[in-house]
Amino acid sequence: EQVISKKLQLKRKAEYLKSDLMHQIDSQVNDFMDSLIEESAVLEPAPVPAVFSPPLSEKERSKLRHFQPPHGQGKQFVSRRSLLDELFEVNHIRTIYHMFIALLILFILSTLVVDVIEEGRLVLHFDLLVYAFGQFPLVVCTWICMFLSMVLVPYSLFYLWAQTQSGSYSHPRWCSLLFGSVFLLYQAVGVGFLPTYVVVTNSFPPASCFIVILEQVRLLMKAHSFVRENVPRVLTWAKEKNMIPQVSQYLYFLFAPTLIYRDKYPRSPVIRWSYVATKLLQVLGCMFYAYYVFVRLCIPQFRSISLQLFDLRAMVLCVFNSILPGVLILFLGFFSFLHCWLNAFGEMLRFADRMFYKDWWNSTSFANYYRTWNVVVHDWLYYYVYRDFLWLSQKRFRPVAMLFVFTVSAVVHEYILAICFGFFYPVLFLMFNFILHDQRKGPIWNVIMWTALFLGQGVIICLYSQEWYAQRYCPLKEPSFLELLKPRSWSCQRGLTEDSDSL
Repeated sequence: EQVISKKLQLKRKAEYLKSDLMHQIDSQVNDFMDSLIEESAVLEPAPVPAVFSPPLSEKERSKLRHFQPPHGQGKQFVSRRSLLDELFEVNHIRTIYHMFIALLILFILSTLVVDVIEEGRLVLHFDLLVYAFGQFPLVVCTWICMFLSMVLVPYSLFYLWAQTQSGSYSHPRWCSLLFGSVFLLYQAVGVGFLPTYVVVTNSFPPASCFIVILEQVRLLMKAHSFVRENVPRVLTWAKEKNMIPQVSQYLYFLFAPTLIYRDKYPRSPVIRWSYVATKLLQVLGCMFYAYYVFVRLCIPQFRSISLQLFDLRAMVLCVFNSILPGVLILFLGFFSFLHCWLNAFGEMLRFADRMFYKDWWNSTSFANYYRTWNVVVHDWLYYYVYRDFLWLSQKRFRPVAMLFVFTVSAVVHEYILAICFGFFYPVLFLMFNFILHDQRKGPIWNVIMWTALFLGQGVIICLYSQEWYAQRYCPLKEPSFLELLKPRSWSCQRGLTEDSDSL
């Protein structure tokens, strides 16, 4: 019996190893075929359909089995449409879009009906939007200063540094150290500290604050990509002056909907201004949609909540009541920015690679969800954080590299939320790292992923909203550093009064 049980155990292990090996081979072959298709699309404007391709020879099959992508290969840009633009051509998928429009109409009607019943008249005011986008002229001035400095400083420093590498200077390494230090100082102070100082000292409201801080992060990532992509090229071809990008190429990159620098990108033949207008109108519609979600589903709930010490019953009710607005905000944020806003700029700039996201809704693990949700940011993290970390560690710490990528992403998200909301509450940071290693497959895990995603959105909306009101109604007169880090909703016991109407 012991011999039979050992044979069964060995058989199960062999089957497990076989399935795991087949999965790895299938994954590598798929990655190779994707890169092969992308390269052929770049090299040949009209590639031959696969059905007319000749069969692979034994030599080609052997190369395919032993293929390993070169370490220096970067992202390949190809002409392709956004996935939702393709899906909306199917009537069944477009009906889902129509359902969301119908829900917006019901939100508007319910708000108007409630105003007529309670006030006895039609009330049309947008106090929340006016408050959220307050001090907008100062926001515009801050952005102009940030952008002009980003146009002048990084390119000028890079151009001057490139001149020192041509061989006419006796100490190129000292010059590299000097220009590198000046560039890092500009990144830390000029783009990092000063905009944050302006936001904090002028008490920007949330939406205005998000505009400045998100632009700050975007420009920092753009400058890093420009330097990271061009410095190795200059060091390799120091005597070739045409290795230095032109100002027009750098300026185009600053506006292009990508965080990976290239001298040239695939371009579309014409600009469809009707498409641009449609996408910008959809962004505006999503903004009003979010307004009605907060007005109808969030503010009434959290205004009536009694601010008290932790109560499990109240917390559970709060989380489940916050799931619907949380999910709607998630969808609106994705659709308005990653689809509409980036496609509008891509169309105006004739930027032909519109893969700003993948089919994240089909994910069966949160690791895949974060890879496909925002491809623009994921590409930057993959090429400049993950791969560079592996290069520095000589490919010895892959799990550590993955953990480092998620940690960097979570820290940046927490920084943005802390500055824009005015308090530190690392809910998102903990959720990022808690779901790091979820790699399960199968349809049932897609259901579990959606369930966890919905529940997570409810937790985020509930906790951040409670903390927002706790900060308003239980202010600290002379807070210490530790009290600033401690969430105010944990200790605030004051109930909301009827005259507390400010947000």
